[in-house]
Amino acid sequence: MADSESVPVKTYVPPYQKERWREHADRLGMSQSEFVRTMVQAGRRDFEVPAAPTEEPAESPSSGLEPRVKDALSAEEHRSWDDLLDNLTDGMEDRLEEALNELQEANLVQYSGRHGGYTLVEP
Repeated sequence: MADSESVPVKTYVPPYQKERWREHADRLGMSQSEFVRTMVQAGRRDFEVPAAPTEEPAESPSSGLEPRVKDALSAEEHRSWDDLLDNLTDGMEDRLEEALNELQEANLVQYSGRHGGYTLVEP
């Protein structure tokens, strides 16, 4: 399969979660597919998601990322989507693990094997 081809991936989430993802994708100027793909990669690597704008941005929502993309592309003439994403998100997995460990030690977050994920601890 060529690097530029895409294949479908299916997942099931509660309606409220899909709505949150749709809203966040809209704020970032992304399609839902692009948002989910980017967030999955972000969970695996160092990826800085821009904060939700408080005002209308002067430029496109991706403008803060453009210098990093240009730097990554200056190192090689051609880079695939996945290679660029890996380059821009390097280190996020370690940072996420460290943050979750600290939150668990502070008893602010806990992992539930039954529910297959992390959750905030209710006060």
